[in-house]
Amino acid sequence: MPDNIILEMKQIEITFPGVKALDQVDFTLRKGEVHSLLGENGAGKSTLIKCLTGVNHKDAGQIILDGVEINPQSPEQAMEMGISTVFQEINLCPNLTVAENIFIGRQPMKRGRTIDWKTMNRRADELMERFHLDIDVTRPLSFYSTAIQQMVSIARAVDVKAKILILDEPTSSLDDNEVKLLFDVMRDLREEGMGIIFITHFLDQVYEISDRMTILRNGHLIGSYGIHDLNKVQLVTEMIGKDIDVIFNLKRADVKADAAYMLEAEHIGIPGKVKDISVNIKEGELLGFAGLLGSGRTETAEMLFGAEKTAKGSIRKKGKDVSLKNPHDAIMEKIAFCPEDRKLDGIIGDLSIRENIMLAVQARRGFLHPMSRSEQEKLADKYIKALGIATPDAEKKIAELSGGNQQKVILARWMATEPDVLILDEPTRGIDVGAKAEIQRLMLEMCGDGVSVIFISSELDEIIRCSNRIVIMRDREKVAEVDGATCTQQNILNIIAEGSVAGKDKEAGV
Repeated sequence: MPDNIILEMKQIEITFPGVKALDQVDFTLRKGEVHSLLGENGAGKSTLIKCLTGVNHKDAGQIILDGVEINPQSPEQAMEMGISTVFQEINLCPNLTVAENIFIGRQPMKRGRTIDWKTMNRRADELMERFHLDIDVTRPLSFYSTAIQQMVSIARAVDVKAKILILDEPTSSLDDNEVKLLFDVMRDLREEGMGIIFITHFLDQVYEISDRMTILRNGHLIGSYGIHDLNKVQLVTEMIGKDIDVIFNLKRADVKADAAYMLEAEHIGIPGKVKDISVNIKEGELLGFAGLLGSGRTETAEMLFGAEKTAKGSIRKKGKDVSLKNPHDAIMEKIAFCPEDRKLDGIIGDLSIRENIMLAVQARRGFLHPMSRSEQEKLADKYIKALGIATPDAEKKIAELSGGNQQKVILARWMATEPDVLILDEPTRGIDVGAKAEIQRLMLEMCGDGVSVIFISSELDEIIRCSNRIVIMRDREKVAEVDGATCTQQNILNIIAEGSVAGKDKEAGV
């Protein structure tokens, strides 16, 4: 093995019931490099990483670390070998302090009997300084935002003196400044000789931070490339196996000039969460919400679904006042909501695809009128086929699906209720470019059937690509409303930066 190669995975094969997840896949990681592992959801990225970290066991092939063949049997054993992983879904303990989370299982001790709290907190402070975070490490982790929790998770992985650091979608919950801080830390670690495997669906970030990239598709190795060997269009084409122009050949919803308003909210708000906001959406329209994390987009969506009770204002549906005291009220009014955090608020991991899909329909019918097993199976099979959910059958546990397929199941759950209004909060976050295009196409098809869709996304290009109108949020209030067909990313960024409340009156352009 050449001196600069720290990891070789050779001819890795893994077979699950009914599917070959990895078929003779090779992967090589060098010391002091950031290597992006790319592919659609279900391409085999997570399976390869789980093989390296001892979660899944290979059926064939070799794993060679620092010239020695290894076969980790558990994540703990992999960590002892110097392989640390930070997953997209934070797996720390929110009830413990930041310092306790960083050092859990390896706390500094006094005389081997009691925890040395002073030393632990001091070392945690030093780590946070390295990440340019000025936070109180003695507070519970739950006190801090998802972004801070993600950085703490990375800090823990860094502190175990890993030879290899695996970052699985680490930036999905970070804003631009936090991504910059993370990348600064990754560059420092690279300079120290650490090998970093970076998994992401943000292609701009791939080109910003990576030295090399490896592409998988349907469990097969497509190739490994230097970062300058492929441009973005070529990269997407290799990942998907199709031309990018075909993938994103979408037509914005055609809203009739005389279309009636489906949902109207006037001067709604929650003290400390969302200031006075008024929005409306027509039948068959796609209304986008743009803004930075924490701008109030999600809170507005939750008010429209009854998950957050408005302290003032009114909501009308089809011209009639409605009272949305809770989500059940919204469901009965044919308003559906796919939440941002599919792991926490969306899927029920231990239930099957069938059981996850039927939940909202059953809630609307009432649990005194249970759906029969045959009704459930018919419903699940219909939407598995309609949405192209990759699964051998409806009885597979949803937790065993890729992120993109989990998102499709949640979408199927709400489509099955035949809603008038569908609210989608970051439905494409953490999924591959092909699955994003499929979900965007489904949204527009639903608009064509008369459904009003509210679409929240941090990715401005997809908001502009799909939306008829775009509401722009800043500092928990609406600062502008623009026409989706004529605005640009720069227009939206300028409005967010200016934050002019006068922008509330901007209509149909900027």
